[in-house]
Amino acid sequence: MAPEHDAAPPILDLPIGLDASGTRVESDSLGEIEVPADHYWGAQTQRSLIHFDIGDDRMPKAVYHAYGYVKKAAAIVNGRRGLLPGWKADLIGRVADEVVDGRLDGEFPLYVWQTGSGTQTNMNVNEVISNRAIQLVGGRLGSKDPIHPNDHVNMSQSSNDTFITAMHIATVRALDSRLTPALARLREAASAKSREWEHVVKIGRTHLQDATPLTVGQEWSGYAAQLQDAGEHLGQTLPGLYRLAVGGTAVGTGLNAPPGFGDEVASLIAELTGHPFTGAPNRFAAQASCDAMVRVSAALRALAVSLFKFANDMRWLGSGPRAGLHELILPANEPGSSIMPGKVNPTQAEAMLMVAIQVIADDGAVSMAGAEGNFELNAFRPIIIANVLHSARILADAMDHFRAYLVEGTRLDTAKLKEYVERSLMMVTALSPVIGYDRAARIAHRALEENLTLREAALRSGVGPALYDKVVDPERLTRPGVATPGDTARP
Repeated sequence: MAPEHDAAPPILDLPIGLDASGTRVESDSLGEIEVPADHYWGAQTQRSLIHFDIGDDRMPKAVYHAYGYVKKAAAIVNGRRGLLPGWKADLIGRVADEVVDGRLDGEFPLYVWQTGSGTQTNMNVNEVISNRAIQLVGGRLGSKDPIHPNDHVNMSQSSNDTFITAMHIATVRALDSRLTPALARLREAASAKSREWEHVVKIGRTHLQDATPLTVGQEWSGYAAQLQDAGEHLGQTLPGLYRLAVGGTAVGTGLNAPPGFGDEVASLIAELTGHPFTGAPNRFAAQASCDAMVRVSAALRALAVSLFKFANDMRWLGSGPRAGLHELILPANEPGSSIMPGKVNPTQAEAMLMVAIQVIADDGAVSMAGAEGNFELNAFRPIIIANVLHSARILADAMDHFRAYLVEGTRLDTAKLKEYVERSLMMVTALSPVIGYDRAARIAHRALEENLTLREAALRSGVGPALYDKVVDPERLTRPGVATPGDTARP
């Protein structure tokens, strides 16, 4: 397109919104169509609302906010290159800021279920920016003058390179602003409990059966470490998200974009967002695949698996209060039953378990969609970004609720912990190196069959009390490297 040199009209200070009723006529390459007069969107958005009225799953607003960065950066670069008059670039950038800030959220009504390239979402953004810009210069909405949705807002771009770019930006922002901080807060809460309960001895369990002792703090250090590992895994996916496809246009060759356009836009997006975005080194891979998004989804699934373990353990350890394990006393946040007075349920744990299941299911859809697509374009992008952002959002929210309403308020039933330690049979493991495995096993079986404590069974089987008390010290057994039994003589 030849450079434009038309004079800049005055910019009016008009609030967002259209004081109109009924419909107006807009047009696209297929002809004319009526659109609501009180909205900024145009013909292609309206056609999408008609043809893809499927369910109630809307394209996440975070995608549109991310698109605002893309459109602003592209306009600035097009202006620098002399492809757009400076005032048009500035006007597009001004409206793009309104998109980023969420002030135009009511103008983005499209469903997730649309063309797999995200073309309708891209055009929804283009049309809204165009008409809002036209309003700001006192023009006629739908006229595409002086800001055209394709020729100006979409200049040097296509849906094929900008939608995946917006996907990456939206995902990075969601991880940075919500999920990663929520994960850090939960990890620190688990670590705080680990420190608080560092010396509280409990009986371990393997295969749902009694095992050797550990401290409650040691057990909780495991939860904290799982969350730490999950966070590191998630962080390892970020470099792939930082590589943006913008500049590849339709198939990765860069046709209709000036040389270096994509890298310059990516650099500007990095400046605008504060994240280290760069141009993808290979636009063909960036547009033909969604591998970076698949890896993020897999990391979210792995986090969900860790959270499932954490929440499920708390649910079981808090079971009771009189016919369950009840090592943990869970906060009573709300009544647990409409028929059983006084009942309290582990509702936050249950919510977390359901969230984890949903995230695992979301990842299944992302994996299938990531494997699909043909040749130069993955055409399953809307379901990928919808599921990834959904997973990130519900995980972040669930972790904050799980922390605030369950983890931080959980206490220990110390009497129950002490009872389990005193009645445990598996501390006989400490005797095994001293008296032999077979003899230790007979003592454990005797204690169970005769309903004796382990100490009682050991003494009745000929183990001296001094030796037993020295070897079977529950707290020292939780740190065997520090306290090795000194008396290994057989009685």
